[in-house]
Amino acid sequence: MAAKEHQFDISAKLDMQEMKNAVIQAQKEIDNRYDFKGISKEIDLNIGAKTLILVSSSDNKIDAMMDILISKMNKREISINSLEEIKKEDSSGGNRKYTFKIVDSIEKDEAKKIQTEIKNLKLKVTAVNQGDEIRVTGKNIDDLQTIMKHLRSLELKAPLVFDNFR
Repeated sequence: MAAKEHQFDISAKLDMQEMKNAVIQAQKEIDNRYDFKGISKEIDLNIGAKTLILVSSSDNKIDAMMDILISKMNKREISINSLEEIKKEDSSGGNRKYTFKIVDSIEKDEAKKIQTEIKNLKLKVTAVNQGDEIRVTGKNIDDLQTIMKHLRSLELKAPLVFDNFR
């Protein structure tokens, strides 16, 4: 790397410890809420399987649980895009069950879209896909900041994380 080159990485890394903390805090709040007394309520974060499951007596209760979880995620700067709904289904005991996939990587199609967006800005930078992340390199630091701002403005599925800025 030449002396005057700057770079940063684009990824969708998720701090699983922060996610776990958000779930624990949400669980505590739900356990203490009057409107959840005496009804089934469960938040199950499976880090290995990268899933999050919410179970309760109705869709409305799950929506309320989700609102609480989202507020805890926001406080910890975890993107709501980190959760992708997979399915809603009936569960045992007349309950409802929502399953979410935890998104912590940029899919190939989205990586291509990001690279195309960077190219379309016509800045003097290179964007190289390195598996789980895209490394953007350029001489002008303002160009790199322009790219970050532009990518944040897009409606992308992956929760983008910009790191290793130097």
